[in-house]
Amino acid sequence: MFLLRLIIPDRPGSLGTVATALGEVSADIHAIEIVEHRRENGTAVDDIVVDLPPGVLPDRLVSACNSVDDVEVIWFSRYGAGGGLHMDLEAVEQMTSAPADAIDLLIEQSPAVLHADWAVLLDGTGSDVKVVLETSATPEFGDVAAAWLPLEKATTLDAPDHKGLSESVLVAAPLENDRRIIVVGRRGGPEFLGSEVARLSYLASLAVTIRATA
Repeated sequence: MFLLRLIIPDRPGSLGTVATALGEVSADIHAIEIVEHRRENGTAVDDIVVDLPPGVLPDRLVSACNSVDDVEVIWFSRYGAGGGLHMDLEAVEQMTSAPADAIDLLIEQSPAVLHADWAVLLDGTGSDVKVVLETSATPEFGDVAAAWLPLEKATTLDAPDHKGLSESVLVAAPLENDRRIIVVGRRGGPEFLGSEVARLSYLASLAVTIRATA
């Protein structure tokens, strides 16, 4: 399974042309998500999750996309977060069906929702910053997390020079207060877009609201 992040012309037929090109190299498209519209230059950022049959080199995916006029591949990697994209509404549905576990479910679902590798809930309301909940593949933080607090609003974070974190891109959002936060990480990229920061902010606020109804 592979994830392609593309910049394509924001006009009818563009995505279909890309899909056709991928089909010609035997790629099986599992999901497509429009990540961001860039109306200032008439383009869109799309994520496409595809599978390849045995014997087909992954490089052919990039070549197929580059063969389409005005299409740019800005990220390409193996995709390990399940067999397809978990959309925001699916995460919200899970949270509303189990309000008491809304924040736990947000941590669990965030890597899939944001096409990331891990997520963690950090609590710095005491003297130390503690890991309350984490998904698999979450790196060790040591004492670097203290520099992220307090966090007043959702934002990207600068990765510290710390084993397991230095090559990651990070986004975070406050939960019940500015010292209790969710951090989501991608190893190697791509950078989190402004629209993805806004989505995490919305989901974090919603999780807190849903949890309060339990």
